[in-house]
Amino acid sequence: MNEEILLVADSVSNEKDLPKDTIFEAIEFALASAAKKRYKEDVNVMVDIDQSTGDYLTFRYKDVVSFDDYEDSEIHILVDSDFAEENNLEVGDRFKEQIENADFGRIAAQAAKQVIVQKVRDAERLEIIKRFRPSLGQLVSGSVKKVTREFIIVDLGDSAEASLPRKDLIQGEIYRVGDRIKGILEESIRENRGPQLVLSRSSKEMVSELFKLEVPEIAEEVIEIRAVAREAGARTKIAVKTNDARIDPVGACVGMRGSRVQAVSNELGNERIDIVVWEDDQAKLLVNTLSPAEILSIVMDDENKTMEVVVKDENLALAIGRNGQNIRLASELVGWQIQIKGESSSEEDAEVLKLIEYLGVDRNLATKLIENGLETVQKISESKAEDFPEIDGLGEEDISTLIDRAEESLLEIALLELDEEGSETELKEARKIEISDGFTEEEIKTLNKDNIETVEDLADLATDELIEIIEIDDKRAAELIMSARGEWLKD
Repeated sequence: MNEEILLVADSVSNEKDLPKDTIFEAIEFALASAAKKRYKEDVNVMVDIDQSTGDYLTFRYKDVVSFDDYEDSEIHILVDSDFAEENNLEVGDRFKEQIENADFGRIAAQAAKQVIVQKVRDAERLEIIKRFRPSLGQLVSGSVKKVTREFIIVDLGDSAEASLPRKDLIQGEIYRVGDRIKGILEESIRENRGPQLVLSRSSKEMVSELFKLEVPEIAEEVIEIRAVAREAGARTKIAVKTNDARIDPVGACVGMRGSRVQAVSNELGNERIDIVVWEDDQAKLLVNTLSPAEILSIVMDDENKTMEVVVKDENLALAIGRNGQNIRLASELVGWQIQIKGESSSEEDAEVLKLIEYLGVDRNLATKLIENGLETVQKISESKAEDFPEIDGLGEEDISTLIDRAEESLLEIALLELDEEGSETELKEARKIEISDGFTEEEIKTLNKDNIETVEDLADLATDELIEIIEIDDKRAAELIMSARGEWLKD
């Protein structure tokens, strides 16, 4: 038997190109499994093979554990027991006692062989995974070997296979045996089967890796892909940043006549891809992400990482997207929760937003103040501590701070209103354009239609701008503008 063990280890090691240690480990496991069958109870058995002679010893062992980890006397020794104390055993120690080696009959030998074969297969798979680990997270390609209801088995070459779960396919994709396929290589730990190589075509990394292939600037790290948000098969948003001011990152990714982005889209089943410029400021990034929808205002809550966005009513559907897809991807790309509203629906929140802006409170507190009759900054400034409602977390010191902020804000508002009134007065005092300024009556009407009503408005124009409004030559346009500027400066 001893010689047989050595012969098996040598032959299997050479045949499968596996380390002898792995083969001996498999044989030890098989011998231990056979030895365990003489016990009715579930016991722990181990076998130790001398790799030079093939001789082996069989041991039954028990682990020393604390009371909390104690389960069964057949596999555990309680650290507080008399036996543990007599043998100076501590938690973590392993008590071994030698038992008789298993007597292998024909059936037992066959069972042991099956165990060895299975262990060898597992070892082969682990060697393959170890070989492919440097490629994890990267784009790999292979050919479809087998198609099942749940998986597509892909041959990666070099005796390696990977499974592609159907849930990780792009919706609508159909593959047949022999087809070439690309995917992101991942490692999955499956119960009772250990590590497995798997592929994914629905991951965000799939988009990034395809752009690396199509855009040399990304592969050379001149352009960085900073964020990706994806709904596989439908739409992807990527944010890119250039490390060279001379290169337009969006233009480089799009390519001549859209060739580069189209190549990526074709590989992904004509998935729509939006490319935006990355900004470190989340608000600016959001503006880029929701373009061409025009954003009117953004209120940010840094603590909760939320944004309240107001857009023009006509842009609301565009900003949200079909079934909310656009705003979901924008939220994922920016990394903040986004709430979006149209201009008209946000008017009801005007008072809330004013309190948030002027008092520096959150939406929840602003809403509660309004519900209790403190809906304006002025009312809060005129209130006393006892006028405030009982709100969790709002103490006397907080109330005093709110009143002080309200008073300061009222002063700021008054100063702003004075500035605006002064600007309006100045505008009213500005002289309107007349025929005496060198224009015909028709020309003055045309200018007024473009909101050019005063000499000051005229003085602010460039020559080409004036020519666009009224059809006159360069020389006359220049003379009229210089005359207006001279008169305005004189005034």
